[in-house]
Amino acid sequence: MAIPTQPLRDEHQELLPHIHALRTAADGVGEDSAEAVRKNVDDAYEFLAHHLLPHAEAEEAALYPVVARVLGAPEATATMSRDHVEVGRLIEELGRLRERLGTGEADAATQRELRAVLYGLSALVKVHFAKEEEVYLPILDRSLTETEAQAMFQAMEAAAREAMSRAK
Repeated sequence: MAIPTQPLRDEHQELLPHIHALRTAADGVGEDSAEAVRKNVDDAYEFLAHHLLPHAEAEEAALYPVVARVLGAPEATATMSRDHVEVGRLIEELGRLRERLGTGEADAATQRELRAVLYGLSALVKVHFAKEEEVYLPILDRSLTETEAQAMFQAMEAAAREAMSRAK
């Protein structure tokens, strides 16, 4: 018997190497060449803005309403939504820092801020995924039929496609 929420677990597994890369990028700030730091920051920003944020928007649009319905509590996902707000804020901050990098060497203050933002994003997203997989997904696995789960994932895919088209 298939696990109804396996598609989301699989998607998280596909995203995790990019999340781990955030920590690696943070580790390189102040250690790697300015060119390597810029490339890592550019890669991180591209992933976050064009892949992770659409994933979060899809969760807001299609996953969290189902969780709230199953739990019988409209506010059941409020803390997870707050995680998304903070991830968005940190991505905006990374974008500002990315602009400050320009083509030159980052000063000490910019380096500290870059490390803090990249480490913060890495930790926040890993914990967010763990909360979904350890709390919400088992509840959905017990509560949803295969058909309901498929409908939820189709709605998530549509919401993610729409968000990606806006992000470009």
